[in-house]
Amino acid sequence: MKPHCKGLTRSLGALSIAAVTALGALGGLDAGAQTTAWPTRAVRIICPLPPGSPSDVLARLVGDRLSQSWGQPVVIENRPGATGAIGMDAVAKSAADGYTAGVLFMTHTVLPSLFGKVPYSTERDLMPVSNLVWLYNVLSVPANSPLSGMPALLAQARNAPGQLNYASGGNGSPAHLIAEFFRQQAGVSITHVPFKGPADAVQALVAGQVDMMFATTSTAVPQVRAARLRPIAVTSPTRLAALPEVPTMPEVGLPNFDVREWQGITLPAGVPADVVVRWSEGLQRVMAQADVRERLAGLGMETAAQNAPDQFAALVRSELDRWSNLVKVLGLKVD
Repeated sequence: MKPHCKGLTRSLGALSIAAVTALGALGGLDAGAQTTAWPTRAVRIICPLPPGSPSDVLARLVGDRLSQSWGQPVVIENRPGATGAIGMDAVAKSAADGYTAGVLFMTHTVLPSLFGKVPYSTERDLMPVSNLVWLYNVLSVPANSPLSGMPALLAQARNAPGQLNYASGGNGSPAHLIAEFFRQQAGVSITHVPFKGPADAVQALVAGQVDMMFATTSTAVPQVRAARLRPIAVTSPTRLAALPEVPTMPEVGLPNFDVREWQGITLPAGVPADVVVRWSEGLQRVMAQADVRERLAGLGMETAAQNAPDQFAALVRSELDRWSNLVKVLGLKVD
């Protein structure tokens, strides 16, 4: 697998003409170039996942700081369902005035190839603004599981193909994708058990109703510290400060394990370029604040390097290509 950063050098491809037009205008605009005051009323950020999810936590933290900066309320609206497609459809179909944004994450680049059709086009109907964070996952099992580590887990999976199962927050969710990539890399057969959301999946794991899960760090770490889950390995390139005793995937014998989550902010296509600038500059100011970065780090989120809309758009394009290929290679199916 090639690192994500290489996607930033690729062409914007089929991303919306409106987005490219806006991006081209960014270089010549600054705060002084604003022809009208914006925002003059409340702004909405749609979170396509339930309250308490990593996306929701990120949106509320960022929204609070943007509200302070802009002097207008920034309201977080949760629209979960269809592994994020319902909420993103609402973003795509919103008025192109900048007053509605959404949290865009890795899953949204997988759903088109996994389901064959979604009610919006990730390429044409969205205007990516900024990737905010990278997230990692912890391969976890219930605290009382007999699977004491990766050797035991792999031995069980190979001795009884399909017997071990794993939870996810739904088809196309990060936990689903990462587990399927693990299945391919480890050469094992494990069974997918999708839930309505990541919170339900983790609850089932803690209760011992499923065998394993690639849980987001922000969800897994508290459960590990409370001795409700046992960590097997982390998907980060180096050991996590929050779980220093837990090995990385390469350390447990999977050297080519290269999958990480990302989450950022998108607008609907067609938003005026000067408003895109306000969003881009506002987000970068928020993400540069030390206390914001520290709080996100405590939740297992790594702040992304500052990036412009064209860079985030290139990442989205590269992820669409990557997951379209991997869905075919991995034989991903909707359960």
